[in-house]
Amino acid sequence: MKCFYAPETDAHDPQFRLTHGKLLHNAEQAERAKLLLAGLEKLGLSTESPAAAPRAALEAVHTPEFLDFLEHAWEEWQKLPNCGPEVVPNVFAQKAASTYPKDSIVGRAGWHMGDTSAPIGAESWTATRRAADCAVAAADAVLAGEKMAYALTRPPGHHSTADTAAGHCLMNVAAIAVERMRTQHAKVATLDIDVHHGNGTQGVFYHRADVLTVSVHADPATYYPFFVGYAHETGEGEGAGFNLNLPLPRTTTDAVWLAAIDRGLARIAEFAPGALVVPLGLDAHENDPLAGMKITWEGFREAGRRIAAAGYPTVLVQEGGYLSPDLTTSLESVMSGLLGR
Repeated sequence: MKCFYAPETDAHDPQFRLTHGKLLHNAEQAERAKLLLAGLEKLGLSTESPAAAPRAALEAVHTPEFLDFLEHAWEEWQKLPNCGPEVVPNVFAQKAASTYPKDSIVGRAGWHMGDTSAPIGAESWTATRRAADCAVAAADAVLAGEKMAYALTRPPGHHSTADTAAGHCLMNVAAIAVERMRTQHAKVATLDIDVHHGNGTQGVFYHRADVLTVSVHADPATYYPFFVGYAHETGEGEGAGFNLNLPLPRTTTDAVWLAAIDRGLARIAEFAPGALVVPLGLDAHENDPLAGMKITWEGFREAGRRIAAAGYPTVLVQEGGYLSPDLTTSLESVMSGLLGR
């Protein structure tokens, strides 16, 4: 399996996090990459540094205004009097009845950032740009004939929409991989197994019939992202019937989780895509610090086996999975299943 990782992404190490009214250290830390790389090393999998993807690959998902914001926000923020070290919004747009505040970086932050958990620092643009390069390189490897390829992407992406970053995510790297696969495949499916609903990916493709989005996640009634990810959300317009949400209780263990994955794979089989993109969150593990579910390493291994058995050309794009020594073994486990080891 070809694996892609850009060392430049390590320079993105966000600090700000607001949880239950307390200022805490952000959970999406650069150390995550070291733990994930250790998991690949245990399997004898090496990584390649990706080439720069064309700007058009990013623009296939994101608006020009959003990309411009991500690229220049930190520099503009530093011109504010008494500014903080990271871009963190203190006001949020209600976009249904709003005007784009193109002349204010504070206003633009509130427009393009959906919450306070994805602060933008000096190297955040470089990191998300290189993460997108990894996703495109993995997609290109599969388009060139690889059965599977993995992109070690951070910051992650599945909470970001076409013009909004949120939930530790900047560019939606999984959606970028989907669009790259669509250059050769008429239909592409996603199977998001992150413990959080892939609300951004859902939003990008919600009105389309050429991309089926499936997400297995903790019930948003009591868990992030709260407002999206419910079973009744099935797509709109041409996309009606092409979104499947499978929310589960936070007490979920292996058997129920794997049954939901089977249900998702059955819907994907009906859709008959040419390729599959898996937003590979590992934060459903029982020891993950975000405590979303109770999945074991054997559960991850079995999920990998079932995804591999589906037989699609598959791009794996790293999403969540947070700081715990178990993160290394979580990636090793799911990869072992995917590789039939």
